[in-house]
Amino acid sequence: MRKATGLAPGRINLIGEHTDYNDGLVMPIALRLAVTVETRSRNDRTAHLSTDAPISPDEGSYELGAERKDGTWMDRARGVTSILARDGIRLGGFDAEIASDLPLGAGLGSSAAFAIALLRSLSELFDLALDDKECVLIAHAAETDFAGARAGLLDQLASVYGRRNEALLIDMRDQGMRTIPLPPTTELAVIDSGTRHEHATGGYNRRREECEDASRHLGIVSLREIDDRPLDTILERLPSPLDRRVRHVVTENARVRDAVAALSAGDDATLGQVLSASHHSLRDDYEVSTTELDRLVELATAAGALGARLVGGGFGGSIIALGQRGGAKELAGRVLERYGGGGHLVAVVP
Repeated sequence: MRKATGLAPGRINLIGEHTDYNDGLVMPIALRLAVTVETRSRNDRTAHLSTDAPISPDEGSYELGAERKDGTWMDRARGVTSILARDGIRLGGFDAEIASDLPLGAGLGSSAAFAIALLRSLSELFDLALDDKECVLIAHAAETDFAGARAGLLDQLASVYGRRNEALLIDMRDQGMRTIPLPPTTELAVIDSGTRHEHATGGYNRRREECEDASRHLGIVSLREIDDRPLDTILERLPSPLDRRVRHVVTENARVRDAVAALSAGDDATLGQVLSASHHSLRDDYEVSTTELDRLVELATAAGALGARLVGGGFGGSIIALGQRGGAKELAGRVLERYGGGGHLVAVVP
């Protein structure tokens, strides 16, 4: 019996939300929180999975080559093995034990981290020699083609290439990357609202469809093409709510550039303002926030955060709040004291 282990981290996205599937700009940071998958070979064609995560079911099995969605977390594993088979890569049966300290559904990339960790473990177990790029593409196909969540590549790229103490600026148009040092004067509190999302069945797919509709209206391939055009003139050509969706995407790309400039200049105040402006746009123009997320952002601002915003796809999950170095944990405590049940501090970054 052979054994193998794979690990992949979750992520926060400092700025650049819902831009990845529009060929835009993103700035993820890898978390210390991660998913670990230990696999053992079997002598049959069964994949058996079990997890210590607080999720139901905590274990289950399926036959390789007969993957069918059932709406549970195991669809990501079924997606991985299905896409491997589609690509001509044959697996034997395996047992997989999944351990995670990364909250599920909190907008921190847990699904991508699970898929990447599983791929890394299976690659070692069956001598597949999958490289990082292949893992990104297979994990993304498992999420989109099999599970049905039409997300961009942000989470998979961040889980594979992200760093814990630096932001990774990614241009999704060509997937060019460069690291951006984080300031020594600030840190981020990641605060979970306690409310959950499900991209494949929620409003996430609808937002992507709206961006595609807007692109067709404008006669362009992606919304990235209009970054340098007069925005007001473009918005006049679009019906509601497509005009608001486009305004968010274009201005969010601009905010990523503003964040890079603020980080380079050591301008913490401006960085905080950019984060808050991103939340307002996600709330008002993209309409992916919730009452709970809005309240956390308001409480963080009142508690002294330089800026705060929802992180991830929205419709639940977490916020990030920018505080002074050494003070983010205390800031989060003040927020949660007023927020009430359900929320908790997930991490302080870096």
